[in-house]
Amino acid sequence: MTDSQSPTKTLTNILLVEDNPADIRLTQEAFKETRQNIILHVVRDGTEALAFLRQTGRFTAVPRPDMILLDLNLPKKDGRQVLEEVKKTPDIKRIPIVILTNSKAAEDIRQTYDHHANSYITKPANLDEFIAVIKQIEQFWLSIVQLP
Repeated sequence: MTDSQSPTKTLTNILLVEDNPADIRLTQEAFKETRQNIILHVVRDGTEALAFLRQTGRFTAVPRPDMILLDLNLPKKDGRQVLEEVKKTPDIKRIPIVILTNSKAAEDIRQTYDHHANSYITKPANLDEFIAVIKQIEQFWLSIVQLP
């Protein structure tokens, strides 16, 4: 099969909600190494995340994301509040939300699953481990799972 005959890869839009510039860069670099055709959109606080998801303000022309990577400790509205609002909003509640955070607190884990997070991942401190985690997220959520 030639390149012109190969099937077209589907574009996957992922919303990364993260305020740490180093973690944003790591995530961007890790996704560049994946096999998927991914567009990574980045917002830096919970208020921007909700505006992006509701396609309001400066986000009126953005695509609806296929998946959300959500940090918990964010300025303005934290990730817990974003998760709760998203899962209560009918037109966006089916978007899978992967919590990707530094917190290992049992209360955070319990609370996010109570509010219907799809998975909870603690960010590894090691660069190679962080990249491996992003690749595993990509493998599971974009190659195995059927997204809504």
